[in-house]
Amino acid sequence: MNKLILENANKAISNGEHEIFLSYLSDNTQWNFLGDRIISGKEQVSRYINDTYRKPPIFSVENLVSEGEYVTAVGNIKIFDNSDQWIEYDYCDIWRFENGKMAELKAFVIKK
Repeated sequence: MNKLILENANKAISNGEHEIFLSYLSDNTQWNFLGDRIISGKEQVSRYINDTYRKPPIFSVENLVSEGEYVTAVGNIKIFDNSDQWIEYDYCDIWRFENGKMAELKAFVIKK
């Protein structure tokens, strides 16, 4: 079930549907981009995705593994940056779910 939730959330963000994406998050969600920043709460995540995803990101998931309350996604993502260029990254996202919502993200992101 959690795997399907993440797939639906990813589809929403890929389509630029930020509000739908946010509906999959818990109110107190926490995102930890290791070595970069920590974002706490749905409101801060909303600001982050509105600032970062000026255009919907283009990504592909190579592996999606679900175990209990965790889903791990490995793949690559292209983000349209402030200099109007697509920048490509490899990523590994580890999501923890709580009551059917995406409650915590631990993200390892490396620029290609």
